[in-house]
Amino acid sequence: MSLQITTLANGFRIVTEAMPGLMSASAGIWVNAGGRHERAEQNGIAHFLEHMAFKGTMKRSALKIAEEIEDVGGYINAYTSREMTAYYARVLSADVALAMDVIADIVLNPVFDPREIETERHVILQEIGQALDTPDDIIFDWLHEVSYPDQPFGRTILGPVERVGAFQRDDLTAFVREHYGPDQMILSASGGVDHDAIVAQAEALFGHLQAQGASNILPARFDGGEKRKVKKLEQAHFALAFEAPGYRDDAVYAAQVYATAMGGGMSSRLFQKVREERGLCYSIFAQSGAYEDTGQITIYAGTSEAEIGQLAEVTVDELKRAATDMTEAEVARARAQLKAGLLMGMESPSNRAERNARLLAIWGRVPSADEAVAKIDAVTAGAVQDYAGALLGAKSALALYGPVKAAPGIAAIKGRLAA
Repeated sequence: MSLQITTLANGFRIVTEAMPGLMSASAGIWVNAGGRHERAEQNGIAHFLEHMAFKGTMKRSALKIAEEIEDVGGYINAYTSREMTAYYARVLSADVALAMDVIADIVLNPVFDPREIETERHVILQEIGQALDTPDDIIFDWLHEVSYPDQPFGRTILGPVERVGAFQRDDLTAFVREHYGPDQMILSASGGVDHDAIVAQAEALFGHLQAQGASNILPARFDGGEKRKVKKLEQAHFALAFEAPGYRDDAVYAAQVYATAMGGGMSSRLFQKVREERGLCYSIFAQSGAYEDTGQITIYAGTSEAEIGQLAEVTVDELKRAATDMTEAEVARARAQLKAGLLMGMESPSNRAERNARLLAIWGRVPSADEAVAKIDAVTAGAVQDYAGALLGAKSALALYGPVKAAPGIAAIKGRLAA
């Protein structure tokens, strides 16, 4: 593998990683403009803008954008997260230049036709409605909201209906002017790619842009709290979160090992105790999410109205027990799962391009896989027990949805954790 990084005079960064033997490549633009970059009145606009990028440019119609990529057998898409918006394509190696030209066009030259804005507004409102009808999706938005209340980082990425229903062309162009400068973007490409050729094309496409400076964002503040919505559903949905380290904190590796050991697979503690031994649910898992300056340990389960109380109690008891008896075998298994997930994922040029862009945005460099593996390997059973013990007193948040009237609240959970 050959990773190379070049920065243009205006701050535009290019990172490529050649993967010998591959006949395809993944390439895209990652913009430091996500949900946390929005002001309250802009909530949802980063995601709206992502949709509008595909609705036509000064030289390509919406259909032409799709046809040019699909005519060569490629695939083009985008996504919005809390910290970034990405526009990317997967194509054969011979078509990388075409993919980059299309992506640059939709990022730099969208026309924001008012008629298309109205059409896409309805599409996004349908997307919001679909999310609201999907309990095990919406509960994570609510969990994030109560974890980071009254701040940009805690708001939903899709935005509220009233905001999405009011955005106009000027709102979109203003957000682009503020957050789509060359020094706020990263071009990342992996697979069958040529670094020098991509740099030359990037210079032609992006080199004329003027640097704008980094966007100002509010530091994330995990406060915690509870959101409960009682509704007649088949399942009671339970989601619990604890404050966790961000990417820049080496404790993130202990958090990842802990979450994997607790609920990262069929052999994990929560799966074995809550599902296999007690039969209290069909689905239960734990995961560790990390961002630039914060993170979350999240536990989710769906169960019946009659068993939500037992599920919460057993889950809390397992969290407490991990602080004293997490074994080396469990930690070794979790380390192996994390390493395998990392290394298997890096066999995909799409995953590798995304990883390189994300890490370059956070660190200003791309740590190697070997470096990440070494840090995972350095996590001991003692470190995981210490982390589990500290988590019992950490700030926490709870989201409940469905027949959850009798479910224990956050105060009861904190009390049981502290007992």
